[in-house]
Amino acid sequence: MLIAVDFDGTIVEHHYPEIGPEIPFAVQTLRMLIAERHKLILWSVREGELLDEAVNWCRERGIEFYAVNRDYPEETLTNNDHFSRKLKVDVFIDDRNLGGLPDWGTIYRMIHDKTQWYQLLNEAATGHKDYGTRRRHHRPWWKRFLNIQ
Repeated sequence: MLIAVDFDGTIVEHHYPEIGPEIPFAVQTLRMLIAERHKLILWSVREGELLDEAVNWCRERGIEFYAVNRDYPEETLTNNDHFSRKLKVDVFIDDRNLGGLPDWGTIYRMIHDKTQWYQLLNEAATGHKDYGTRRRHHRPWWKRFLNIQ
């Protein structure tokens, strides 16, 4: 899977332009994803020296990115006439997600187990690890909670 990962607020706490403390389990989770052969792209607003600092911070902790702020390592404006800062990835991990950033254990589980967010919410609400299979036979938990038919 090709995964774009933000830096500030996602891997480390927001202290931009400084590098904040690591968000718990971010580094371990990213190393596990790399070990499972996922390709990680660092996708950050940082540029120049600030970007280099972020890349080096990750490298010192055993995180080597497939690419940085681009779809593939060799991509440039001259060799890709369709170059865009909008990456073509399978998943974005970013603190600006709708609903915020889940904890890194949940992020890992969603990627590793190919579990969707609504399935985890349903599991938390019902106590069943059925990954949504019961949804076909019962009202979703949120409809039961709101008493909606």
